Amino acid sequence: MNVRREIAVAGLVQGVGFRPHVFRLAHAHGLTGTITNTSGGVVIEVQGPVESADAFLAQLQDEPPPLARLTSVMVRDLPCVPEDDFRILASRAAPAARTVVPPDVALCDDCLRELLDPADRRYRYPFINCTNCGPRFTIVRDVPYDRPQTSMAVFPMCPACQAEYDDPMNRRFHAQPNACPACGPRLTLLDGQGRPLIVDDPIRDTVRRLAAGEIVAIRGLGGFHLAVDARQPAAVQRLRDRKHRIEKPFAVMVPSLAAAERIVEVDAAARALLTGWERPIVILPRRDGGAIPEVVAPGNRFLGVFVPYTPLHHLLFADGAFEALVMTSGNLSEEPIAIGNDEAVGRLAGIADAFLVHDREILRRCDDSVVTVAAGEPRVLRRARGFVPVPVQLREPVLPVLAAGAELKNTICLAAGDRAFLSQHVGDMENVESHRFFDEVVEHFQRILDVRPGTVACDLHPDYFPTRWAQALGDVRLIGVQHHHAHLAACMAENHLDGTVIGIVLDGTGYGTDGRIWGGEVLVGGYASFDRAGHLAYVPMPGGEAAVREPWRMAVSYLAPQLDAEACVAALRSFGAGGPVEASQVRFVRQMIDRGVNAPLTSSAGRLFDAVAALAGLRSRVTHEAQAAVALEMAARDSRDTVAYPLDLAWRSGGPWLVEPRPLVRAILDDRAAGVDAAGIGRRFHNGLALVLARLAGLIRQETGLGRVCLSGGCFQNRTLLESLLAELRAARFEVFAHREIPCGDGGLSLGQALVAAATVTAGGTARS
Repeated sequence: MNVRREIAVAGLVQGVGFRPHVFRLAHAHGLTGTITNTSGGVVIEVQGPVESADAFLAQLQDEPPPLARLTSVMVRDLPCVPEDDFRILASRAAPAARTVVPPDVALCDDCLRELLDPADRRYRYPFINCTNCGPRFTIVRDVPYDRPQTSMAVFPMCPACQAEYDDPMNRRFHAQPNACPACGPRLTLLDGQGRPLIVDDPIRDTVRRLAAGEIVAIRGLGGFHLAVDARQPAAVQRLRDRKHRIEKPFAVMVPSLAAAERIVEVDAAARALLTGWERPIVILPRRDGGAIPEVVAPGNRFLGVFVPYTPLHHLLFADGAFEALVMTSGNLSEEPIAIGNDEAVGRLAGIADAFLVHDREILRRCDDSVVTVAAGEPRVLRRARGFVPVPVQLREPVLPVLAAGAELKNTICLAAGDRAFLSQHVGDMENVESHRFFDEVVEHFQRILDVRPGTVACDLHPDYFPTRWAQALGDVRLIGVQHHHAHLAACMAENHLDGTVIGIVLDGTGYGTDGRIWGGEVLVGGYASFDRAGHLAYVPMPGGEAAVREPWRMAVSYLAPQLDAEACVAALRSFGAGGPVEASQVRFVRQMIDRGVNAPLTSSAGRLFDAVAALAGLRSRVTHEAQAAVALEMAARDSRDTVAYPLDLAWRSGGPWLVEPRPLVRAILDDRAAGVDAAGIGRRFHNGLALVLARLAGLIRQETGLGRVCLSGGCFQNRTLLESLLAELRAARFEVFAHREIPCGDGGLSLGQALVAAATVTAGGTARS
């Protein structure tokens, strides 16, 4: 008996070779019918013997194309019609734009072979791609994902490319960016002022310039990179000076996995990350004797490494001129990445000696993603190219919500139904360029998802740009979400949890419900509400933001209850604290603390890390975020000490538990007097913090019966802390959840904001504020 079935498929099904895959599958099962892209996904109709139709459906779900992700498959019977073949129809609109725009995909092995084959018509063509690889998200204007909706619309295909595009058996069948040297985008080399240079081969001339120590801005997939030969310390330092990036580590691109293994330690998880189609930057331990100069990542035992993901990258390495290239975002520090040729020349002319540009428009800024491996699992630190806009699948459907995200490491989130879409990394909201980028991202996601929510979530901090932006919208339901509650909810959402959990949330700064600066929090709650079950004891933060840039100030704050002003001066002088601190500065800061002038109270774990780093003699001042904490972790990794510094737990009637670091500070003073080095202090601090947090979780379990713990907040980028606390909690028989696919820091905050706001609307209340 013959049947005809309509199969509506939603998910990541456009731009991933889904239609040619279905075409071949239908032919293999002897079925007729049609397939078309819609703004809601893909709609298939198949007709033939019932056994063949059943087998087709089973294989479609069990064996989709490698890049596809099916989130919904809906089937209904239709009347049979006369037909004798299976056809791919033109795309059409659907009632709801629910399809997933595909992410950008690294160059596949087939295209790489053609790229390097002198006999191939695309030999050394830097824009080669096929259905299995190439640009997607960064060239899309709208859905459905078809060539007219991309920046490739201005490049009509030549007859040879059109024939490939029209052939269902060709791997370039309906590859929207398909092109060749005869009809596609082209490269141009510009000098440092943006004037075209007449050269035979722009790529080989770029290689020559890089080998000579020049800095070249290279237009890539989601924006410009600033590139320099990583083996030339003077050139790397020149890039630092021009970019105003004093000590923050650079990432390096290497030609292959084998090259990566020569400079960093690569385990199975890292190998999969480096060679997967997302191709993120992977933060890995440096290998002893590796050839990368210290100036690339000063004072850091880890190095960010990635391998080529575009044809152009492969061609830069093809002649063997480089063992590694620094490839850093094409911007001044804290600005968005440049994407346009004129924009790059205008913004980067003082940095780059030359510009390698092309004429394929980049429609969406998208930085490289950053991933690390901790506790044996990959963990995303910055979610952008290769991962965006793939959604987070939610446990339960939610009403549409737009979340504006955090002030630092901003992303936005648009949640609707059973999916939450986090944007690419937007960055720190510190300048007008970042504000414009934020607006672009909000508008783009609402357009491609065809959702404009009536509910908007934002942080409680009144001075943050995303909060002020949300407050200015009008005609929306605005829900303020406490920062650390959002972190907790983000971890719950990623791990598909419901109900109530214990949340340990550690970071640098978050506006508390009491108006103070939180950051060392132990919460009990779920999506709709939370209680503050415990926190680090408040200490003054002398000078406010100045204390973030100068960790010695936090050291004084923690020393103040135990030492008078002159003893603080002596302590910091004797410790060195990573650089000279004048006695007059210490006395002045001590007065600020004693008088409560410009010294807001904080429970921040980040500031505790800063204080300990200063007391250990590692950093008195920093040039970028978390530098002192990273120095402390790096030191701790050199020690296997099992001693744990003591921290007290104090219960206040009617209030949360207090984690009191005074005994820890006293122990550090004693250890320094006894000659314990920074490595020992760092390890004992990590041990002690993990132990006291696990103890506190145990006390909360006794009170509440809760056995699930979520770990979130930027401090958990610290592998030593994460692994130590996981071990302590698991030894105490807790079920522990941490981030893997979503950043634990503020880059994942918007997901939690969205889920808290959705739960608040469902409950008919307002978020706690």
